Amino acid sequence: MTKTVLWWGRFDPDYSRNRILRKCFLSLGWEVRDFHPRVGPLAGLQAMLQGIEAPDLVWVPAFRQRDIKAATRWARSKGVPIIFDPMISAFDKQVFERQKFPATSRKAMKLLQWEKKRLHAADMVLADTRHHADFFVETFDLPAEATAVVALGAEEGIFKPAHLDVRPADAPLEALFFGSFIDLQAPAVIIEAAKLCTAPVRWTLLGEGPLKGPCMTQAAGHPAIFFEDYLPYAELPTRIHRADILLGIFGTTDKAARVIPNKVYQSLAAERPVVTRASGAYPEVDKAGGLIQIAPGSPEALAWTVSDLNEKRDELPKRARAARYYYDLHFGRKNVEEQLARALDRIMASG
Repeated sequence: MTKTVLWWGRFDPDYSRNRILRKCFLSLGWEVRDFHPRVGPLAGLQAMLQGIEAPDLVWVPAFRQRDIKAATRWARSKGVPIIFDPMISAFDKQVFERQKFPATSRKAMKLLQWEKKRLHAADMVLADTRHHADFFVETFDLPAEATAVVALGAEEGIFKPAHLDVRPADAPLEALFFGSFIDLQAPAVIIEAAKLCTAPVRWTLLGEGPLKGPCMTQAAGHPAIFFEDYLPYAELPTRIHRADILLGIFGTTDKAARVIPNKVYQSLAAERPVVTRASGAYPEVDKAGGLIQIAPGSPEALAWTVSDLNEKRDELPKRARAARYYYDLHFGRKNVEEQLARALDRIMASG
């Protein structure tokens, strides 16, 4: 008998995390239905008036902490389990990432308690890495058994492998960063690395964000540093394939150490070698060199690594293939689907 999951809330169905997991649900034989309430806090009333049928599972997707309260109340009234896939912590984002107020301040404590109640309301909380799940457990006193890990992965229909040709010795390699120019990504480390690097490399930073202006000022006049404007999502794979080396994140924050960003999944899936900060979030070291991890916050390490890749540019096609192999081994669609299946088996069995 086909099981039904009700995706609840004012979520974006086109966000990559949501699209990937919705496809996984379908592949696992589930029927996916949506409920987009007009007003989040009154969602339960709207669901009742609309006569929404009880599903087998309620799912509250990424970033929708505000939808949990109403979703939980309705799910409980129907005797249906509920999973929340927050992706990020509102408390972590506001206090540690944006530093809007001190961690011990009254506002921070209020936000902590607000989010804690919402996470505890769900029967299961998903995280993209084991380190991120541990953060939820330690910060919000969640029982470890109430968490599950399902990797982000990439949209493999968009981010596909493409052969990497070795550039002639007299042509500069391109090291490409794309992102939102935030502290977690530490784009200033890339600028400093470019200044230290004496190898013939074109350093390109693509995207928009709060730190782009300061980075442009920091890079002013440097002949090997280039900036490009925001690119539509569907055009990213083609731009990735034009580069030789992809740059991940280099921040030194706790969050940077426990997450694997979309850009890393996407670059690996697109079959390009990636240089990023070392993190225990990765399942294992890639000895084949498709994923190269360096010390966080170190422009010296980044400059040396890129220079070394330039000297051994004949190895780049092999490293590119290793990147896709590493992706398929740990983060491919089959892996994400299996992780989701295990989480679903657990929650359905507990009901």
